[in-house]
Amino acid sequence: MPEQTPEPDRLDPRVWRIVSVAILGSLLAQLDATVVNVSLSSLAVELHSNLSVIQWVTSGYLLALALALPLNAWLVERIGAKRLYLVCFVGFTLASGLCALSWSAGSLIGFRVFQGISGGLMAPMTQLMVARAAGKHMVRVMGYAAIPVLLGPVLGPVIAGAILQHATWHWLFLINLPVGVLAIILAFLFLPDDNEVKVGSRRLDLLGLVLLSPGLVLFLYGSDHLGEQPGIAAILLSVILLASFVFKALKDRERALIDLQLFGGRIFSASAVTQFTANGLSFAGQMLIPIYLIRAAGESPSAAGWLMAPLGLGMMCTYPWMGQLTKRFGIRGTSAGGATVALLGTLPFLYLSSHHLDVAILMGALFIRGVGSSAVGVPSISAAYAAVPKEQLPMATTSLNIVQRLGGPTLTTLCATFLGWQLAVHSPANVTSAFTISFALLCSLHAILIFAAMRLPLRLEKIQAPRERSEAVGARS
Repeated sequence: MPEQTPEPDRLDPRVWRIVSVAILGSLLAQLDATVVNVSLSSLAVELHSNLSVIQWVTSGYLLALALALPLNAWLVERIGAKRLYLVCFVGFTLASGLCALSWSAGSLIGFRVFQGISGGLMAPMTQLMVARAAGKHMVRVMGYAAIPVLLGPVLGPVIAGAILQHATWHWLFLINLPVGVLAIILAFLFLPDDNEVKVGSRRLDLLGLVLLSPGLVLFLYGSDHLGEQPGIAAILLSVILLASFVFKALKDRERALIDLQLFGGRIFSASAVTQFTANGLSFAGQMLIPIYLIRAAGESPSAAGWLMAPLGLGMMCTYPWMGQLTKRFGIRGTSAGGATVALLGTLPFLYLSSHHLDVAILMGALFIRGVGSSAVGVPSISAAYAAVPKEQLPMATTSLNIVQRLGGPTLTTLCATFLGWQLAVHSPANVTSAFTISFALLCSLHAILIFAAMRLPLRLEKIQAPRERSEAVGARS
């Protein structure tokens, strides 16, 4: 009897167990990035705060996500992927409990930052563990691992709306506790142990981290308080810190926290600007639209959550077709086309905010916005990775992820501050005008995204061929 050979396309069951743990962590982090958006108005009332302050519950979380990212590779080398994942899950679950116990807007923002640090360290671990386990089946398995990215914008507002309808805001965070405990148990049982931990193989740019993190926080705080003396002082101090970081990074090059030499390349810089703007517009829209539905259109938080669902459904419709779209229309055509469609899905809010709410128009606009938004990211990321040599991919990945994640808190803070200013200028009886002008700002930012996407290369093959030739020359020399 001939010996049976394993099926080449059959995955080891252990891979699916690892992927299930990775998906659970990614889903939890993604949900917490969106679940609070629907509840900002309720939180502002419950915690006796205003919109420009309470939006930091979202912006602080997103900023912490971005600033924790550079520590990921360094920590993996020292304590191992499984240990780091367990530590992150424990920290995230603990932070969720602390958020539920918050007694003021300041305490909630502080605990959300703690939660964001844990989530920021946990998010890249999904890609790392899936890549290690899947091997040659990476593309196939990543299709399943991308489910949290698609489900987050759908489930987050719906879950938040249901909680606010039937329970207090504390349950927005208490619901994480049983899921977090389950994830910790599954991670302990299913994740493979690290065979070796490389201690001291790479030096952490601690000074760069100290300069960059406070500089960005002070810049966002100062932008939110430009009319006040502390805000102006924060802006000036942030400029000094960020300029010092740039000077140090240019001097240290590949040893820096972020290798700024990468951004000297036209394609990589165009991709970074596209990613920054696209991610920022995604979160800014998910902040503005629910507030409009609750404060201007008079919808309940529960109804607002359900009304936001078409946004995520539109994203889910586009994502599976990204390969075919990019192959047919190229990098620039797909990304710029998606940005244009996203703008077309945002323009109806100028009409909706100045007239009575039409649910059919709202849901259609959100669906179109989701379809367009999800078509921007993948082509621009592919262009960035194709534009750098293979030995620079780890640094390129870290740098691009930091820039991308900073877009969320930056544009969310900008739009929230602008809306807060407009609400103060207009009388309560004319609140719709404040939203109309704010949506006009959002549309203007979408136009900038189209311009950024138009700077991307036409096709991926035109980037890869020169890179392969240069790598071949380098190998011969």
